[in-house]
This record gives sequence, C-alpha cells and structure tokens, in this order.
Amino acid sequence: MHICRLNNLLLCIFMILPMTLLTQHNTDESLVPEYDLPALLTDSHGKQISEATTWEEHRRSEILSIFEQEVYGIPPLEEIAVEVSEKVLERMAFHGKATIREITFTFTNNGKRLDAVLLLVLPNSPDPAAVFLGYNFGGNHTILPDESIQLPKGWVLGGPQIGAFDHKASVVSRGAKYSRWPVLNMLARGYGLATMHYGDIDPDFDDDFKNGIHALFSNSEHIKNGNWGALATWSWGLSKIMDYFETNPLINHEKITLLGHSRLGKAALWAGALDKRFAIVISNNSGCGGAALSKRRFGETVAAINKNFPHWFCKNFEKYNENESAMPFDQHQLLALMAPRPLYIASAQNDSWADPKGEFLSLKHASAVYALYHPNSTISGELPEVNRPLIQGKLGYHIRTGNHDVTPYDWEQFMNFTDQHFANGN
Repeated sequence: MHICRLNNLLLCIFMILPMTLLTQHNTDESLVPEYDLPALLTDSHGKQISEATTWEEHRRSEILSIFEQEVYGIPPLEEIAVEVSEKVLERMAFHGKATIREITFTFTNNGKRLDAVLLLVLPNSPDPAAVFLGYNFGGNHTILPDESIQLPKGWVLGGPQIGAFDHKASVVSRGAKYSRWPVLNMLARGYGLATMHYGDIDPDFDDDFKNGIHALFSNSEHIKNGNWGALATWSWGLSKIMDYFETNPLINHEKITLLGHSRLGKAALWAGALDKRFAIVISNNSGCGGAALSKRRFGETVAAINKNFPHWFCKNFEKYNENESAMPFDQHQLLALMAPRPLYIASAQNDSWADPKGEFLSLKHASAVYALYHPNSTISGELPEVNRPLIQGKLGYHIRTGNHDVTPYDWEQFMNFTDQHFANGN
C-alpha cells in the first residue's frame, strides 16, 4: 500500500476508535505528579513584571518566542501571493435573513497553486456584521445542506459515517455537521459565520511537510526539517482570512470571534496569540498543546500527541516526550498571550483525554496577566460546577456534561459571552 494511503487509513482508524484503545493515559488525579509552572510575570532576567505596558513591550514577546521555537514552529519568511474571489450562492437564504457566499483564496508561489474556500454567511443588514470564524473538520458542505456549496476537492477527515470515502468528500455528507454550527441562532443575534475546511490549508496527515500550503514554499531546510507544523499553518490560514475581512465592508473586522474545537482549538489559540486582530478567542476541548497544562500529565500527554500526530508541532516539541518537567513553558503562558482580549475556555465532563481540570487551571493561572489590565478578571477557587459557567471580567469558562464535541449548550455560552463584550465595546 502506498505510504500516503497507509497514513490516511491509520488516521481514519485513530479518529474512529476510542482513545483508550490506542494508548494508556492517566485519569486519576492522585497520580498527577508534582510540578512547577514556569513564571508568567518574571522575565528571563529575573525581573518582576507588575505593569501591563512592561508585559506588552517585553515579557509577552519572550513567551511568544518560546512557543514559536519549542512548540508550534517559526513561519518561513517567504511571502505567498494570495488572490481572493467571491461567488454569491444565495441572497435570500434562511427566509431572507442572510446571504451565502463562497470566498476562494488562491495562493501561488514557485509555480504552484493552492485553493482554499471560505463559506461566508452574513445577515442581510445595512450594518457591517460581527462574525464567528472557525475551521470545520468535514468540509463547508457539511455545515449546511445547500446543494450549491461546493465539496472540497482534496483530502478530508471523517469516514463513511459522515459520507467521506477514502478521504474524499461526497454529497452524502451535505449538512452532516449542521448541529455543530447553529447558523440560525447566530443570525438571530446579528452574527455572521465564516468557516473553512482546515484541510484546504493543510491536509491532516504526516507526509514530511510536502502537502498543503507547505508545498508552496521553497524547498528549504526550514520546511524539510519540520520547523513549522500543521497547527501553525492552520493558524497562518486564519490570519489570511482576517486580512480578507479587513477589505470587506460587509464585515466588522474589529468584531471577529475566533473559535476552534479540539485540534482546531489549539490552532485558534495559537492564531490568537500571534494575531491581535482577533477580538475574542474561544477554545473548546483543545486539551494537550491547546488550553490544558502539559505538566499535569493527565489525559493526552506530550509523548502521545507527538506519536499520534507527528506533523502537528515543530520537531523541538519532541524533546519533551515523557519529559514535561523539563519544559520551560506551559499552556497557561499561551493563554496569557490573548490578554487583554476576551478569552473563553470550554471543557466537557467526560473528555478526560483533554484534561478539563488542566484547562481550567491553565486559565486560572493566566488570569494573573489579565489582572494587569482588568483587576476583575482574576480567577480563583476550584473547578466550577458542571453546567455553571464562570464569567470573570474578560475571562470565561465552563465544563458541561457530555463528551468531546461542540454542542448547542457550548454555543449558547459562547454567544452570551460575545454579546456581553461586544455590547460593552469589547
């Protein structure tokens, strides 16, 4: 069997089988090792940070650089040309409430081309719309059953259960993930939706960084050595979408809420850290390499994630396999990079793989930086009760009943949080 097809088959099996069948992982709090978290407000020279300006001008860049070098990778310096074209699919969708468009991003370099399609649903209103932006897993056609939405032409995740065969999309999967994207509820609140299939930017399997947007860059040692992983490329794509938003008068580019679930929650957090133009950042069940503290070694570990998804991170991250205690960073520092913008972290009670308590503790520790800007954003205390959202200034958190997914309950909290901050001028 060809190696790429073998990789695709293994990835499909991994997504279908329960995590517990693939690797052993700790779900016992009594077995969490003692750990010391790297300081947030002490710089590399031992100087204490006590003011927001010092954080912004000095400490923030130190932490950002650590994550670039040790976790997600440093992007190539080479510029990629991009052209954007628009196709209106329906002007009176949802009983006249919205217009559906496809925005095609054409990236070119070195004689190579890559197309990525953004599905854009905007309310039919004279005012520029605030927008929820996020990648989807199965293709834009899975969000709505509209037959005019084109199917992805390349690799897709999923499997026969959602109408994807041999990692190719089919018409069977139209609308298969509608429940994850409550478009009508968004429109009722005045929000638009922008979503792109993440595989359009970088297919999610390990092929030595030769596919997707990686293929457009020069064949440099930087790319070949895996110094810019898939999570970073997906984050890069989100910023390219943001560039487009700034050119579209129908979109209020100052009111963009960036949201991601699972691995795409990791990508959303890294994009939010790199690009301050995202007004609000939301991570749902992002776990290891996302919102959860790695040093807890609870649920998915650094070794497990690097073994199962060697293409997600930069090669430097592998030196922390079974060696989290040596990490000079942890994810609370990543979350702090969103400050002072509103940040919401969501967990699920049965999602031990993503370590809900570790996600909450990460946010709790990150709140020390938020307190430099907003004293009422400090989080204290223990993990909140299930289905009892905690809103503390610019920070929000909930743990709900259920499994690893994005549910109507999650969306209700996300929209409530966004309503509150956009109504208050963010």
